[in-house]
Amino acid sequence: MQGKRGLSSWQWLYVIEGAITMFVGIAVVFLLPDFPDTWHMLTPEMKHVANRRMAIEAAEADIDEAGKMSQVRGLKLAFTDIKTYALAIAYMSITGASGFQNYFPTLTGTLGYDDTISLVLVAPPYLFMVVYSLTHSFLSDRVGNRFWFFVYPIPITIVGFIIFMTTDAFGPRYFSFFLMMFVFAQNGTVYSWIANAIPRPPAKRAAAYAFINSVGNSASIWTPYTYRQKDNPHYVTAMVVCIALQVLGFLMAVFMYFHLRSLNTRLERLENADVTLTEKELRRLQHTAEVEGIDIAAARRLQKGFRYMT
Repeated sequence: MQGKRGLSSWQWLYVIEGAITMFVGIAVVFLLPDFPDTWHMLTPEMKHVANRRMAIEAAEADIDEAGKMSQVRGLKLAFTDIKTYALAIAYMSITGASGFQNYFPTLTGTLGYDDTISLVLVAPPYLFMVVYSLTHSFLSDRVGNRFWFFVYPIPITIVGFIIFMTTDAFGPRYFSFFLMMFVFAQNGTVYSWIANAIPRPPAKRAAAYAFINSVGNSASIWTPYTYRQKDNPHYVTAMVVCIALQVLGFLMAVFMYFHLRSLNTRLERLENADVTLTEKELRRLQHTAEVEGIDIAAARRLQKGFRYMT
């Protein structure tokens, strides 16, 4: 399509991909329900059952759907929850460390082949990670763990960054691309962790998601400046930044692990009817009851069976 309507072939690529994205985006508005209450295909009875199941799973009621929680209140709940900030930084670390994807053809070009071969060499690492990410995410759900599935790719990617910036041979450098790709396995894990750690109420969850996405994707603004032409072919500055971001992500994951374990211990006490709650725990329960619009006894029963996934 080179020259068609005065556009280059690469420009047509953006037009075609953008058109497909717009079509899918518009279709999703009508096909993907926001919530059981808004899905016209469900009967009132089915909506009630779906809402109740979701509330039980999250140990919280969706009171904002009944008009009892404003978006401002949800925003305040999100910004007063330390999990929001920890997950935002963790997501930013992944986005920043995966910044090499924007320069992948440039990186493969450092292997010594012409442009065509360099572009072909981009595909195998991505194809490998498509299959691996699906397996990785499936096992994370099956095992019921987020922390270890977020953490174990970190040393693998760091080894990949180190190999790329310290060697010149084709084999090790190309192998490093496969190791660097493990950062994308973390991507699915952190999104699932966000959903598990901030499940309800929807107003809070929506505000938290918006903030986390904003902070996380902000890394795409500044990481390109670390891939300087003068650093070619090893791009040491960029690789060091990627390593530092992965270490930062590890620290956030460790914090989340111990913080969620602490919250689970607290939930176990609330669930045990034989335990006499402390004044501080009663205040927390009172706060939950006020947020959910229920009494303390109902708030305590609502905790039964729910645990944060670590």
